[in-house]
Amino acid sequence: MSRRTSARRQPAITATSPCPCGLAAPYGDCCGSFHQGRAAAPTAERLMRSRYSAFVVRDTGYLLRTWHSTTRPPGLELDRTIVWTGLEILATTGGSAFHSEGTVEFRAHCEARGEADEQHELSRFVREDGNWVYLDAAG
Repeated sequence: MSRRTSARRQPAITATSPCPCGLAAPYGDCCGSFHQGRAAAPTAERLMRSRYSAFVVRDTGYLLRTWHSTTRPPGLELDRTIVWTGLEILATTGGSAFHSEGTVEFRAHCEARGEADEQHELSRFVREDGNWVYLDAAG
């Protein structure tokens, strides 16, 4: 008798799907516009939300493009066993159109190998060439 294990798959995201970042707009009008380069994230929080959505849709190109040049890894391979299930923005500082740096504290929920898990982080963002980019996790 063979034993088959099943891993939960990330649901397919289309332009009309609810955006994974949790905002009310459909993915194509929300984070999808950033992923496709039709717009740039106007705030550190919107960049954080779009990066979370990039993890959901497995857009490593976007993740690397929005990572500060001094801290960006040479490549990125995402764990396909992780299914992202929700994002909570807990706090923000700075990060508006009038700032050059900001922080976003978030909790990203997921299932990893069938178990509920989460990532809690205080992320630092700065402007590079006029655009918001992820710098690193604070302290």
